[in-house]
Amino acid sequence: MKIIVLNESKIPMPLSNVEKRCAVTPSSVQRLVKKGAELHIESGAGLLSGYADKEYVDVGGIIIDDVNSALLTADMLVSVNKPAESQLSVMKKGAIVVGHLDPFFEQPLVESIANKGLTAISVEMIPRSSRAQKMDALSSQASLAGYVMVMQAANYLPSILPMMMTPSGTIKPAKVFIIGAGVAGLQAIATAKRLGANVLAYDTRPVVAEQVESLGGKFLKIDIGETGQTKDGYAKELTDEQKAKQQDAQRDAIADSDIVITTAQLFGRKPPVLISKETLALMKPGSVVVDMAAQSGGNVEGSVAGEVAQVNGVTVIGTGNWSQAVARAATDMYANNIYNLVDEFYDTETNAFGLNLEDDILSGCVIAHNGAITNDMLTNAYKGA
Repeated sequence: MKIIVLNESKIPMPLSNVEKRCAVTPSSVQRLVKKGAELHIESGAGLLSGYADKEYVDVGGIIIDDVNSALLTADMLVSVNKPAESQLSVMKKGAIVVGHLDPFFEQPLVESIANKGLTAISVEMIPRSSRAQKMDALSSQASLAGYVMVMQAANYLPSILPMMMTPSGTIKPAKVFIIGAGVAGLQAIATAKRLGANVLAYDTRPVVAEQVESLGGKFLKIDIGETGQTKDGYAKELTDEQKAKQQDAQRDAIADSDIVITTAQLFGRKPPVLISKETLALMKPGSVVVDMAAQSGGNVEGSVAGEVAQVNGVTVIGTGNWSQAVARAATDMYANNIYNLVDEFYDTETNAFGLNLEDDILSGCVIAHNGAITNDMLTNAYKGA
């Protein structure tokens, strides 16, 4: 089984971003080679995450310069993000493409993959089940994002997070309000708490209150009627009336906070706007807001994708690409996710990836196969259903 790994720092990214992560580490390459796979890694693929070409060669990887030539006979292409169209166009029919394909917002890409007879595995579509947890790249990268967002906010805040008692007086701990207690939100709560801040959090799913409190945060209770979560653990979309009640109830908490971090993202849909410019104006000058969803539409009015903006005296961070700020850790975690995915379905007798579309994991994350889009959620979304 011939697997190709791209140097994604060469692929143009939105907002002039340079991808620092890689889909494999020397450790994951070594394990895949032992299983019988042949790893061809584009020169420099791991450099920005701290792994030199020699480290891959030492464990059995093959460093290549001409990716397009290697792709002609590749059985699988693994990447962090979507490959370039020029790379997909030279792959043989039946080859497998694995990565963050952003399928709900990349319809032309998914249709192109299907039309070329390739099989697409979108890591975002891996189900959030106990069995699939070790392959859940969306969660692994979101966890790092939660950590990074707190650290970035702390860097911009003109004060400190912990209480400090000195002969010249006492500095009160910073107040941090985190909206959304999913994977990223929970990690942000834990990080802010470890740094000594007072942490308040809110989520539309009351079921997560216990998790928030177990990390040392306080849970803001807002009665907006019936809410809940999807079978995959995502928050359900609110009605307009519920959104209005939520924003009204959050206004005081936001105004009283030094740092606010929004992590509300809806799977397959644009994120909700949670904080208006009028609410930002209620915050103390120098306060910091981090908008995790800035690059996909934004939770905060006035946030700018890829930038740090000033809105009514508040610093609003919308830089995105959060896990890339800790590229080494992000690469380690993503490479393990990819290894676990391949390992789960690797057939050692045929030395191939077993595409059993009846399997509950593959039935969710395989979105194109045999010339067709195979995921019902996507086909309905593309039809506007």
